[in-house]
Amino acid sequence: MTVDTRSLGFGSGERAVYAADPWSSRGRLFPEHSSLTRSEFQRDRDRIVHTTAFRRLKHKTQVFIGVDGDHYRTRLTHTIEVAQIARALARALKIDEDLAEGVALVHDFGHTPFGHTGEDALHECLNAYGGFDHNAQSLRIVTKLERRYAEFDGINLTWESLEGLVKHNGPLMDKDGAGTRGPVPQPILDYCELNDLELASYASLEAQVAAIADDIAYNTHDIDDGLRSGYLTFDMLEDVPFLADMMREVRAKYPSLEDARFANEIMRRQITHMVEDVIGVAQSRLAALKPESAADIRGADHAIATFSDEMAATDRAIKKLLFSRIYRHPEIMRIRAGAAQIVTDLFGAYMADPGQMQSHYWVSHIAGLSEAAKARHVGDYLAGMTDTYAVKAHRRMFDRTPDLG
Repeated sequence: MTVDTRSLGFGSGERAVYAADPWSSRGRLFPEHSSLTRSEFQRDRDRIVHTTAFRRLKHKTQVFIGVDGDHYRTRLTHTIEVAQIARALARALKIDEDLAEGVALVHDFGHTPFGHTGEDALHECLNAYGGFDHNAQSLRIVTKLERRYAEFDGINLTWESLEGLVKHNGPLMDKDGAGTRGPVPQPILDYCELNDLELASYASLEAQVAAIADDIAYNTHDIDDGLRSGYLTFDMLEDVPFLADMMREVRAKYPSLEDARFANEIMRRQITHMVEDVIGVAQSRLAALKPESAADIRGADHAIATFSDEMAATDRAIKKLLFSRIYRHPEIMRIRAGAAQIVTDLFGAYMADPGQMQSHYWVSHIAGLSEAAKARHVGDYLAGMTDTYAVKAHRRMFDRTPDLG
């Protein structure tokens, strides 16, 4: 996809008419005075960074359990990388960088310990009570579970940031109210009764660039971590023509490059090609749509920030490679089984004796709750754990804890 670099306006501060406007935000559920020094979206981003949930990302798994090595991505380092790419895309498209960055920074708040393994295990535990969805959990964290302010629970983000958190991957409902990807999680429906996030429309372009930045970041950096671990080799990357072409390019230019630098040269080219592809597609779709406001972006019947057909095929090929060579590697599967056992064991123990949830502020109220409400609070507690805290809790309560090393 060809990019018109003349229209990018790097560093100009110019805002497109279709950008979300922080000075015309739909506001916060609990009204607050405006800041004299920051826009509403800047305040959202800053609040996100100062949460407990953000700090916990440091010790939550991306792909490799933290004990595997200090240089592998965690949820925190992944999140920072997503935010950097989202901000670059936002600047190129002349939209609000702070909103794009904020959505990127908050998008993984609801993830459990041990990555998708922990989420699958917790969903199974909560299946009889509505299940578990990390996106819905992110919403619960920023609207209910963070307890920092005197006048409200959560961090009282603007409507636009909450919309981006919930809908960055597209509409959750069709025009008839049916779920587009299965039933809409109940916590999201419950919140929309208070503050309608318009689940049948697309989110802002800022949220869309945060979503595609997530794909770009983890496709690239999971390859990097896979090479570091030894689960991937350069020969395996040859299976994806896009990666094979870049390796030939790097080898031709730097024939004697050591492996670490060679890998980085591939990764940086991968990010550049994918970012430029998204910019080109977005420019083309914006030219066709001719939006005159952020509302026109939401009202479109398709996403604006996405890959071209060719790059989408490459994206699928990379994901196939990662699943076959890393995510389903026998050693990773062994560790995943142990991690799932830890989550399942802890859920059962806390349901049997909620008093074991140390320092959890709902413990004193659980005795009078229904079984479903109690299960949801146990789910909140477990989802908030880091990998290290979950392992320590399991060792404290059980005679044997699975080895995740």
